[in-house]
Amino acid sequence: MKDYFLTNKYSPILAENIVVKKVLFIGLVFPESVSTAAGSRMMQLLTLFKQYRYALFFAGTASENTHSDNLEALAVNKTIIALNNSSFDDFIVKLQPDVVVFDRFISEEQFGWRVAEHCPKALRILDTEDLHCLRKVRHQAIKRHEAFEMKDLLSADIAKREIASIYRCDLSLIISTYEMKLLTVVFKVGQSLLYHLPFLLDTIHDKEVENFIPFEERQHFMSIGNFLHAPNVDAVLYLKRVIWSFIHKQLPSAQLHIYGAYCTPQIRGLHNEKEGFFVKGFVKDAKQVVSKAKVCLAPLRFGAGIKGKLIEAMQYGTPSITTSIGAEGMHAEMPWNGFIEDAPEKIAQKAVKLYSDKSVWEKCQQNGIAIVNRYYDKKKLSEPFFKHIEKLKTTIEEHRNLNFTGAMLQHHLLQSTKYLSKWIEAKNK
Repeated sequence: MKDYFLTNKYSPILAENIVVKKVLFIGLVFPESVSTAAGSRMMQLLTLFKQYRYALFFAGTASENTHSDNLEALAVNKTIIALNNSSFDDFIVKLQPDVVVFDRFISEEQFGWRVAEHCPKALRILDTEDLHCLRKVRHQAIKRHEAFEMKDLLSADIAKREIASIYRCDLSLIISTYEMKLLTVVFKVGQSLLYHLPFLLDTIHDKEVENFIPFEERQHFMSIGNFLHAPNVDAVLYLKRVIWSFIHKQLPSAQLHIYGAYCTPQIRGLHNEKEGFFVKGFVKDAKQVVSKAKVCLAPLRFGAGIKGKLIEAMQYGTPSITTSIGAEGMHAEMPWNGFIEDAPEKIAQKAVKLYSDKSVWEKCQQNGIAIVNRYYDKKKLSEPFFKHIEKLKTTIEEHRNLNFTGAMLQHHLLQSTKYLSKWIEAKNK
């Protein structure tokens, strides 16, 4: 097995001893902000830790590809790590990070016990991105043509795994207010283990708003999303099979443009110019298409977390139509950047209204700007978060002593996963 420890050199910042703190991000894939909201989130966190003078390290289990972000531009030290391989133990012992961030609960399951055993002083943070269990269980309900019920979530194995991961970590970052409530009220997770940290965005200033393309110069509907993500595939199929015909009948000259990375033959097969349904595929710069469209359509029937496509629509002044699940946990009851509807006929009705009525469109655009500036301002969010991190680092022993459930789960994971992993490693040899 190749030794993957630090495949590139330490950053010059670290070499000059200007930065003394180290943060290690462990991800199943390298971030792809041009393709996924999860990638954008990861880049936001990397940038944030750099701002607070941490040396940055990213360890991934998969190779980079053409969509991967340029981590060298942030002076990130990149490493490829192997699953079920003790080479990671050598890696973490040599690095001794102050903070370790797992990009999802599966990463924590794989590497959390190794971090705890070989680097016990490191603060362990889980960035949930979204609650995978919520998204998966909702998806299963859609497949069964049934309504989602909380009892299904509570009985799901994936929920037990994800909540256990939250308990084992010192802190979990939650991006959705809905999911914060779900964790504290339904799953009874203590507030001390959770921190609400949504997307970290720049303020939208008046000058930018003045430069938005106006209503009269915009045209067509659009939808965008990575097609490796099941909710996006379902939403586009839903648009094609159910919703678009209602809209197209009333607006025959309007077109719907579908964008997204990893476009599958199934999605490409939906392209039909006579129906005004255009599958465009991957676009490197989402701003170039979102900012020119008149309305963003996102009829998500399942999912979780904050939806990157809807955030981008707000940032670029494009009103949107989405479902209650699409807008969930994103706007704290402020007026939406468009309309929230769940019935397909109502989605179509509001889409036509938004597309046709300038005064309504402009009002919705202002709503989106207000949401971004009030709830996603990275300057307001960053300092309190790092104050919390630094306080937690100084009181980590007391913090962990109060989290007996987490210690218990860590003990059992260490005993079971450790020896399973060692058995797999021995078998692979």
